[in-house]
Amino acid sequence: MEGYGQRSLLINAVVPSQKPSLPKKIRYEQRILAQSIAHILFIPSDRQFLVTPAISEKVGTVEEFSQKYRAIAILNAGFFDPVNQKSTSYIILSGQIVADPKQNERLVNNPKLKSYLNQIFNRAEFRRYLCGQTIRYDIAFHSESAPTGCQLVDAIGAGPRLLPELTSIQEGFVDHSNGRDALGSNQLNARTAIGITSDGTIVLVMVAQKPSAPTDSGISLPALANFMKTLGVQKAINLDGGSSSSLYYNGKTFYGKTDLQGNFIKRPVKSVLLVQEK
Repeated sequence: MEGYGQRSLLINAVVPSQKPSLPKKIRYEQRILAQSIAHILFIPSDRQFLVTPAISEKVGTVEEFSQKYRAIAILNAGFFDPVNQKSTSYIILSGQIVADPKQNERLVNNPKLKSYLNQIFNRAEFRRYLCGQTIRYDIAFHSESAPTGCQLVDAIGAGPRLLPELTSIQEGFVDHSNGRDALGSNQLNARTAIGITSDGTIVLVMVAQKPSAPTDSGISLPALANFMKTLGVQKAINLDGGSSSSLYYNGKTFYGKTDLQGNFIKRPVKSVLLVQEK
């Protein structure tokens, strides 16, 4: 396991209330790993905050998403095709599908992907349910039904699932028989993930490359899964990574991928996860 140091920052959120209460807090940590830098946000489970997807008609940086939504934090999320700027992940908002990968002609008409389409259309997604009056988050495959008594409100697909187990083969990212590894699973790269702890805390993670080692830094998918586990995460999903890796928090943006000169790449993305106050 990689060794690390860490730096923490607590941001108090002011909550209008008639009753005296302790301020609610989002916790930010930066951890220096052996071959990468991890930026981590812990979103408390008190339901003061909402974690929801957002999609833009045209791609934009997380900074541009922040200007539109004025969210506390924004994390890049689903996969997309940079050529036609269409999502290759399912996105559901307010119970309605707003991005359907089956409508992306470059995806469905790609002969190299034809045998994997059923797996691509059933990849893991981060979900928000409304169960009575209670909000509940989960990670499930697209074909899975909502739990009894719950309504699926929002979802954003990506993958593969990292925890409780890595499902790269089941989701069509890896096919050993054909030498397929769409995400370079065992290679070092900038990565993005979201997880859920046993007490319902949402954990956002963006692992960046080190500018001093642009060709030899980052984290692999198995190492990312193990790192999420050290944070107390029980369920986790990998999000779009590489040059898309980016996190906005408290007025500052962190990017994950560097060029050969060690400069961080600010790549526009199609979809994000927003952290907002209710």
